[in-house]
Amino acid sequence: MRVLIASALLALIAAPAVAQNITAPPPPIPEGITVEEIKVPGPSLEGNLEGNDTDRDVMVVLPPSYRTNPDKRYPVVYYLHGFAIDGENFYNYMRVPEAVAHNAAAGREFIVVVPSTLTKMGGSMYSSSPTTGDFRAFIAKDLVAYIDSHYRTIATRGGRGLAGHSMGGYGTWVIGMDYPEVFDSIWAQSACCVSPRTETVQSATAMSAVDIAGVDQAGFGMRAGLASMTAWSPNPQNPPFYADFPLGKDADGNPVVDPLVIAKWANNSPLAMVASNLAALRSFDAIGSDVGTRDGLIRDDTLIHEELERFGIEHVWQTYEGTHTDKIGQRFDEVVLPFFGEHLDKQ
Repeated sequence: MRVLIASALLALIAAPAVAQNITAPPPPIPEGITVEEIKVPGPSLEGNLEGNDTDRDVMVVLPPSYRTNPDKRYPVVYYLHGFAIDGENFYNYMRVPEAVAHNAAAGREFIVVVPSTLTKMGGSMYSSSPTTGDFRAFIAKDLVAYIDSHYRTIATRGGRGLAGHSMGGYGTWVIGMDYPEVFDSIWAQSACCVSPRTETVQSATAMSAVDIAGVDQAGFGMRAGLASMTAWSPNPQNPPFYADFPLGKDADGNPVVDPLVIAKWANNSPLAMVASNLAALRSFDAIGSDVGTRDGLIRDDTLIHEELERFGIEHVWQTYEGTHTDKIGQRFDEVVLPFFGEHLDKQ
């Protein structure tokens, strides 16, 4: 374990992992803030067919009083990164130490945990798949148990919040609905993949033509589609992707979109999950989500807001002037962490 305190710099990964294509410089570490880089074992990921690492890198940011007040326990915010970036670079881009310091100065102290879920396809999609590994269980079970056993946390549901951006916003919705007993409150920033994913015969044909050795060169959208496929329609009997493509044939041998694969994908859509997870959603102390007005995901994120309203699920919904990636670190600091400060338990 490396411990970095005060103004020490956080070194970037020397050799980026497969499919990683987004990097950010390390942020300054304010005085009193402690950052630890740790490895967390993931039993839930063992045996995954892609060969993704089961021991995951995790950034842990500790508030100023953690070292000076050894009897105090703290609420924890778990913060999930997006596609094609690892946890460390997401932590860098979001300037998490500064956000923790700013909120501590306002009387809101948290431990913030940023796990890396980068996979060989570019992202876990925070899904439960024998191909990628069960990343939902890794976050809700393995990671939470490790943090509670190694740090002075408020180790109850009331002491835990879950947030994420883009693919991490998607993860916030689906992990929250699958494991509502673990987290008190959730906030999804610019969540991707909210509506059920569909394909045309043309797009499904293009997807099935990608060689596994050429995934990194296939373009962002195609890589995201292939990552979704391995997460949502896994098939241990169909190497080398160990997943079912959305392309089938009709009775005459003509190419068609496979309806069963599309149904499996829809089963992983947060929008489709709302109606069957009402009890879970109503059990949260608070739910929040936001999206930029110039973000291409605004339609999807508006749809899940409207679906929550349709079923009377109380939640905070905000839009702001911005794209998919600007202002998100600022909003984590000024909106998301204060939201958790209002709702999570304190010692």
